[in-house]
Amino acid sequence: MKKSFRLIFVACIILVFMVSGCSSNSSTGAKNSGEGGKDKTTLVLAQSADITTLDPQNSLSTTGDRVFRNMFSRLFNRDDKMEIQPELVDSYKNTDDVTWKFKLKEGVKFHNDDPLTAEDVKYSLERVMKDQTLKEFPYFTQLSKINVVDDLNFEIITDGPMPTLLRLLAKSGADIMPKKYIDKVGMDEFLKKPVGSGPYKFVKWDRDDRVVLESFKDYFAGAPKWKEVIVRAIPESSTRVGELLTGGVDIATDIPPNEWDRVNGEKGVSLINGDTTRVMLLVVRTTKGFATSDPKVREAIDLAINEKAIVDSVLKGTGVPVRTRVPEGVVGSNPDLYNTYEYDLEKAKKLLAEAGYKDGLEITLTAPKGRYPLDGEVAQLVASMLGEAGIKVNLKLLESSAYLDEYNSNSNKELLMIGLADGLLDASYSLVHYTKDRAAGQTDYYNPEVEKLYHDAGRNLNEEERIKQYQKIQSIVAEERPHIFLFQQNANYGVSDRVAFNSRLDEVINFSDISLK
Repeated sequence: MKKSFRLIFVACIILVFMVSGCSSNSSTGAKNSGEGGKDKTTLVLAQSADITTLDPQNSLSTTGDRVFRNMFSRLFNRDDKMEIQPELVDSYKNTDDVTWKFKLKEGVKFHNDDPLTAEDVKYSLERVMKDQTLKEFPYFTQLSKINVVDDLNFEIITDGPMPTLLRLLAKSGADIMPKKYIDKVGMDEFLKKPVGSGPYKFVKWDRDDRVVLESFKDYFAGAPKWKEVIVRAIPESSTRVGELLTGGVDIATDIPPNEWDRVNGEKGVSLINGDTTRVMLLVVRTTKGFATSDPKVREAIDLAINEKAIVDSVLKGTGVPVRTRVPEGVVGSNPDLYNTYEYDLEKAKKLLAEAGYKDGLEITLTAPKGRYPLDGEVAQLVASMLGEAGIKVNLKLLESSAYLDEYNSNSNKELLMIGLADGLLDASYSLVHYTKDRAAGQTDYYNPEVEKLYHDAGRNLNEEERIKQYQKIQSIVAEERPHIFLFQQNANYGVSDRVAFNSRLDEVINFSDISLK
């Protein structure tokens, strides 16, 4: 009981700082207000982090995809019910286990007036399926060959049967880029001023501040609703909310629970909640030389963390404890690992002693501050809980850009906290993290059984068998713990009453789906 009281006390202290931080920063946004709603042709969105690149195949972030989804077109997309729909494709058919034939819609143009052809499709898909330096590369490795038949017709050949092909062609990284223009100016110049075929054209990117887009009047699906869209980066949640309340933005993402009363108490704005596929987790090094290479240490860390207490105290119940990277709502999720957690402080201490750390253990936890709702507060509570088990945590709370540098360079030590979403809405997307090639340099996890299950499932056209294979992988990972899972996160948006907006499971925001009321 005393230990439980100490954890609750720590959570209360964190909440006090959350509230005081909210009060001290509440007026900051007013100084920069006046953009949202200044006219009926401009839409302003505020995100918790800036984009990191203008390369749609090298981003792998929700903040980036919200921009790219509106600048570029893909062969397929998802509607608001998450069903796959043709976008650039006019017709298609699967002629055998590995061959797919496609025909493009006629009259599609890039922003520079060049026609979009099958050569652009070939260039774009071959880039992402061959260039191992691209962050999207691991998801496109089962594409084997792209054959151009003529300007509108092409074939995709896959390495074995591929049940997820259409889902893949609708996700980030499958954006179609202009081959002729890139051949002319070079990739470096293209990435300074990218050209797509989506409803909005690139105008400028002021790093760590905003991306500005303008409507593309010749968009093949019809003229966009907004003349201009501004996507602002405002990491501090109280400032983001302040901008919403003072009319500086129309939509603010990632509104944490400690800011809900401010939004709900103000006329002219509303709080919109929704589900996501994002799971907050700890990336754990199984690399030799790290204490966390010992399975007993990894299990002890997991058992020392009370995920339910985190959800209840910090997130005010707006999350679900999970023991899997594949959340509910994704094909192949394991229901036995949803809305469950393991917490046993005494067993955690015993495991540490068995692993040779009877007198305690010191590790480093890297975590973001301001990238996800209340991420810093969650990390502090995790560190406190581990301390109860005798694990001293050196907590590195980093601003978004510094955090991404450490994550992308794999330079973190034992633990790194991150929130990962599923862009494919299929277990294969999340479970690729447990394959040898994808885990190299990050968790360094390797299990031959997992490797075989993943390979076989990716080529299994029997959906029922495939799901069981993915569920087996999740059960293995839950026990071996290359990731230690915390909770599935909800989406919380602050929205001006002047616009109509609906949350989506995939967290995509199509600007033309947002309209004036």
